Amino acid sequence: MPRRGVVFHPPSAAAKLAVTAMRLPSVTAGRLPAAWLSLALLGSCGGNRPADRSEAPRTAIQATRQEEGYLIEEVGEGAARPVLFYRLEPKSLNGEYARSNYIHPLYGLDGEILTEDFPEDHLHHRGVFWTWHQILVGGVRAGDPWLAKNFSWDVRESAVFADGGGVRVRLHWKSPDFRGGAEAIVEEITAVRVHPAEGGLRKVDFEIRLTPLHDDFRLGGSEDDKGYGGFSLRVKMLEDLTFAAANGPVAAGRNAVDAGAWMDFSGTFGGGEAKSGVAVLAHPSSVGYPQPWIIRALPMKSMQNPVWPGRGPLPLAKGEEVVLRYRLILHRGGADAVPLAALWEEYRRGHR
Repeated sequence: MPRRGVVFHPPSAAAKLAVTAMRLPSVTAGRLPAAWLSLALLGSCGGNRPADRSEAPRTAIQATRQEEGYLIEEVGEGAARPVLFYRLEPKSLNGEYARSNYIHPLYGLDGEILTEDFPEDHLHHRGVFWTWHQILVGGVRAGDPWLAKNFSWDVRESAVFADGGGVRVRLHWKSPDFRGGAEAIVEEITAVRVHPAEGGLRKVDFEIRLTPLHDDFRLGGSEDDKGYGGFSLRVKMLEDLTFAAANGPVAAGRNAVDAGAWMDFSGTFGGGEAKSGVAVLAHPSSVGYPQPWIIRALPMKSMQNPVWPGRGPLPLAKGEEVVLRYRLILHRGGADAVPLAALWEEYRRGHR
């Protein structure tokens, strides 16, 4: 597939202030470290606006720091329902495939687990994750984070939004293959915002900001014709897993397909007869938009992936940030139970 380029336009001071006024989640120095409050001026997940209090749900989102990461739940009305776990501490299987900086479990609205971690067919797959095969600095190949090999995600700071509705994490990519792991290769700042469930669905926003810290840096997906890499979901590979896409009917195959701005994955994740699903919406401001999609169905067990940058590898300039933005829609029923085209339009326009 063709490589997709990146054009970087440094924001003016006025633009930064305008973005802040429209998009910055409520934070305080007490909850978000002062050393990187200025980074929040560059935006938050999906450009959300404050909710109309008259229509606010009677529940709230609560992010709690635990030993290995953040548990995000919806609390209220005498109950707490888990939404996701954002793992920040490394996890391995018998000392192999050590990985962190990913989401698992991701829960449906009725508590069913949608994702897999260490699936037998691809032990390196993990829940909702964002990573690549090719990390190249000068003449050095720095591990393989997709395979969770010779790579680490060093958390520098993390904080809960002041309203409790999500977390922001700043971390460094490192590899023992690059200067013995002593120097960071890329700085990543990821924000995850969870919205209360309403109308049989829930929105979860991801914003992933990547800044190379060295000259002659290149980033690429798999080196075969598939070119996969980037934001990925390893959902359960169900017998009845079905797809719906913005551009119409699509079928799973070896290579990426032109599915459009969103894709939905639905089936009986809870193990009974009730269907549920997760849709992935790509924001037009996300680098490489529109992105082709790698999709998988049985007997081919694998992940689902809006591909960026592809086989590459793509040069990214030192100090110049690129941004990936996605919204998950967790819902009951199949894709026909939710207005996905309207939800994508809402996301595009920056609404909740």
